[in-house]
This record gives sequence, C-alpha cells and structure tokens, in this order.
Amino acid sequence: MTYVEDELTSQPECWTRAAAEAGRHAGVLPAPGERVALTGCGTSYFMAQAAAALREAAGQGETDAFAASEFPHGRSYDRVVALTRSGTTTEVLELLGRLKGRTRTVAVTADPDTPVMDAADDTVVLGFVDERSVVQTRFATSALTLLRAHLGLHTDAVVADARTALATPLPEGLVDCAQFTFLGRGWTVGLANEAALKMREAALAWTEAYPAMEYRHGPISITTRSTATWMLGDPPEGLAGQVRATGGTWVADGLDPLAGLVRVQRLAVAVAAARGLDPDSPRHLTRSVILTP
Repeated sequence: MTYVEDELTSQPECWTRAAAEAGRHAGVLPAPGERVALTGCGTSYFMAQAAAALREAAGQGETDAFAASEFPHGRSYDRVVALTRSGTTTEVLELLGRLKGRTRTVAVTADPDTPVMDAADDTVVLGFVDERSVVQTRFATSALTLLRAHLGLHTDAVVADARTALATPLPEGLVDCAQFTFLGRGWTVGLANEAALKMREAALAWTEAYPAMEYRHGPISITTRSTATWMLGDPPEGLAGQVRATGGTWVADGLDPLAGLVRVQRLAVAVAAARGLDPDSPRHLTRSVILTP
C-alpha cells in the first residue's frame, strides 16, 4: 500500500477527531460577523475556497479566499486564516509576515516544529493528520472538517458517507477514461478544483474543473465516450442528461460532497496504478514549495 492510500483510508477517523477539536479552538477561529479571508497554496487554497463559501452562505460574515501569492493587501480583514500542511510554504510565510501587527492571523497546520508557529498570531495544530505522501488527502479534508464543525455544519452522517466512499467500488470503466471533468456549486466548486488537482498530481491525468452551471458554456464541447464528468454535490437540472447525450460518463454518487472527494482520491490512486505511476512521488513536485531568496 502506498502512503497516500494508507492516509486517505484513515479519513473517517481523522474527521471525527478534527470535528471534536473545533470547540477547543473556537477562540482563535473566525467569530460570527468578522470579515475574514482564508488563504493557502495548491490544495490548501482549494480548501480555503470551500470554507469561505460555506462560512458566507451560513451568514457568518463576508468571507474571501485567495492564493497566498495573490492576497489583496489593499483590503482590510478582521482575521486571516492560513491553511498550510507543512508550515514551511514560502508564499504563506511571506504573507503572514506582511500581515503581522496589522491583521490577526491564524494558521491551521500539521507540524508544530515549523516556521509558521512564529509567523502566525494563533495556530491550530492537527498533528494527527500529518502525511508522508506529497499528495495531500487527510490533512486537507480534516482542516475543512474542522472549519465545517466550527460553523456547526459537520454531522456524523458526513463520516458515515466517508466510510461508504471507501467501501463501495468505483464506477466500472472509470479508470480507463482519457479525460476527467469535476463540477461543483457553491462550496463544492473548491472541492471540484481539488479533485482535478488530485488527478493531475497522482495520475498525470487530463483533468478540468468548473462551476457546474458553466459547463454548458463551452467545456461540454470536449465531452466524448472517453471522458467522465463527475458532479460533487447536487447537479443543475438537466445537466446529467446533456452529458449522457454526448456519450460521456456522468458520475454523481449522492454522498456528502466531502465524502465524494474521498472517492476521487481513490480514483486518482487507481488511475496511477493503471498507468504504472507512483502516486507518492508525483512528477516535478515536492511536499512543500520552499523558494530561495
């Protein structure tokens, strides 16, 4: 078993523990009414997108998400939340440094022995979800679970769906598809972006991601019998039929969207295996991007 397989299968237990941690960290996580920005790089940025959409939809306050390198320093926020598994990512550390003394910052990380502990004003350490694989799975989903629980949006049903996602077979023939498109709506747009990234990282697959209603505006033109379109969350009316009419494969599992992402993680590992790739060692990637001055 690869590291990533071992780590992704541990997610139901990790989510239960992360949700239980939310109350302990409530004092440093965003309070209702605060104007908040969430940030990160790569997978963490996509989790930030999902969390920001959830918080704003829950009426907790205006919430934005930015890649750390694209943070708009002309805007003011009450709190900035940075997601960083390694605690060493250059863009995140530089952003936290620039915000020091101006905006309250909190970092959610997996490693307490890294520079982010000094760079952020407050920290939430989820050491039990740290990973050996370059490809992120359980840290990202557990960090999002922590934030969902903080918003009162996590339930035991989410964990049950994750177990289902691990136990049920992937759709027949999916591993053989040549192209994969992931769709989301609202908070699941971030999950769709992350799903596509997982397929690129682990399996070197041709993948794309879009807000679901945008799929009709051009991207559907590439759909053929060798492509799969995977919906994370509730699909727009009529879209499934339109995709099937192209000859493409439509996937919508009815699980909580975060559990649906677990199935995508499994697909990425399966496609990697079919192509003779090691998902723990993605081409041109390292566990953390550390830039030299």
